[in-house]
Amino acid sequence: MRPTDIMRGSPPAPEAQVTRANWRSFPAIRWGFTHTREVLPTAEVRRSAHPTPMASAPRELQKLSFAAPDGKPTTVEATLRETFGDALLVMHRGTLIHEWYGDGMSATTPHLICSISKSIAGTLGGVLAARGLLDPEARVVRYVPELESSVYGSCTVRNVLDMAVAIKFEEDYEDPAGDVARYRFSSGWDVPPPGVEPGHQRGYLATLRGTGKPHGKVFHYVSTNTEVLGWVYERASGMPYHRILSDYLWQPMGAEEDGSLTLDSHGMGRIAGGLSVTARDLLRFGEMIRNRGVVEGRQVVPGWWIDDIHENGDPTAWADGDLADIFPGARYRSKWYTIDPSRNDLAGIGIHGQWLYIDAATDTVIVKLATQPKAMDVPLDHRWLAAFRAITAHLDPR
Repeated sequence: MRPTDIMRGSPPAPEAQVTRANWRSFPAIRWGFTHTREVLPTAEVRRSAHPTPMASAPRELQKLSFAAPDGKPTTVEATLRETFGDALLVMHRGTLIHEWYGDGMSATTPHLICSISKSIAGTLGGVLAARGLLDPEARVVRYVPELESSVYGSCTVRNVLDMAVAIKFEEDYEDPAGDVARYRFSSGWDVPPPGVEPGHQRGYLATLRGTGKPHGKVFHYVSTNTEVLGWVYERASGMPYHRILSDYLWQPMGAEEDGSLTLDSHGMGRIAGGLSVTARDLLRFGEMIRNRGVVEGRQVVPGWWIDDIHENGDPTAWADGDLADIFPGARYRSKWYTIDPSRNDLAGIGIHGQWLYIDAATDTVIVKLATQPKAMDVPLDHRWLAAFRAITAHLDPR
């Protein structure tokens, strides 16, 4: 890995080297999240030959004031600065009205989107189902028999889509010897300590075991579920995941730039969090979701799949699940959050501050990318939710 200054856009500094051992740690993350292809092996997610045009009519939003969750007044500008913001794009009724980038970022800079990758994977399931390639109600082992002896041997694709697998796995990002650490070793994201074999992702997935409770009853957020989903997609379609994503979603929706997907030592993609794309292409994706899967008159994602996401998240499973205290009253379906069912909103959320927020009530799509030092920072998430609501209220005072 070549030495580089940790701040994007700055001249190289030999003493500051970003490597696979530190690329997600602050402050190296400030460079690592926009240069993932220089840190890890990746596969290309190809752009469209005919990018979807993006109408623009800039409006001032940086000075917009709102009350933070602690009651103190703040602004969008201050919140970007104080929460390690990298990009903020706002589209209202199909027009890009605000586009801001931090140091070293631009309209063509790819940025790791972490678990927003999951929402993209959940959306792709609808495309495969509409093509007759995927049955969401089928057992996982119909597609991947190698998982018969694992926890996934007794669950359905729908259980995997909805994070309702009764699995023994704790999604603790801070435990250096926990489940997430072992998962990251297998995916090639982290360097294991001496004496620990890194393995590979599919081998690791086959070792995971269940709690003995029934699937489908409780929301339990586990990233490995989405890796299994990607494996199912590959078997269902006969193509590697990055090709499925490119051919069935990224190109048809009119992406302007190539994306990339990180790979493990055996070439399996990190489906749950390994996508890097531009903020503009992520905004195009969000606008397609807002328009019920339609882009310039083309039905890219079946409208009934997006309707199902809006309508069928299980509130009881959520209330008994991992994140009920963070987002009370929310729902989860096919890798998408509905934070506020009264607004019928949708959100894709990634660690270190990634957000794709779609507010159906005001026809607004917001992309916010960041490199926050902490993987999970709930106060910052709630501050940004307050910002999103202030922006949507400003755009549509009704």
